[in-house]
Amino acid sequence: MVRRGLSRLVPSLVVWSALGCGCASTHFDGRIYQGGEMHFRVGQIPSSWRSIDDDALLAFRDDPANATIALNGRCGVDGDDVPLASLTQHLFLEFTDRDVISQKTLSLDDRDAMRTEIDAALDGVKKHFVVYVLKKNGCVYDFMYIAAPGADSGALAQFDGFVHGFATIE
Repeated sequence: MVRRGLSRLVPSLVVWSALGCGCASTHFDGRIYQGGEMHFRVGQIPSSWRSIDDDALLAFRDDPANATIALNGRCGVDGDDVPLASLTQHLFLEFTDRDVISQKTLSLDDRDAMRTEIDAALDGVKKHFVVYVLKKNGCVYDFMYIAAPGADSGALAQFDGFVHGFATIE
């Protein structure tokens, strides 16, 4: 159910990624991602996270926390003229019972980013999401943490660390 939810969460973003970044070949060594126009590093990946195959650029499953983590990106589509709040809202268009717990702007990789914590349902299944949206150098990056409501705060802190270690590489 989580994989289905993740796949339905980002369907249009996958198309935009394929169109926008020209990702013919990609490489990820555990810290550095290189693919098309996107080159970036991420924060520490906890040992409890295992890589999963999904439509996102990077996707992990934290089995002990029963959580899924994904990072997606696209370049040249809406990176300059769409506000962070609109980009965030777009991620949840197909969801119902949306309850925004918190939303704030913060600095990530020397740019404004938006962090949103929200409970929402997809096909009647309620999930807890923490989403960061960042625009930089014509690209949009979406970081997602998806878990059951009342998720383990330790796992969420690991996700926040992973996100805060993000930096684009020229």
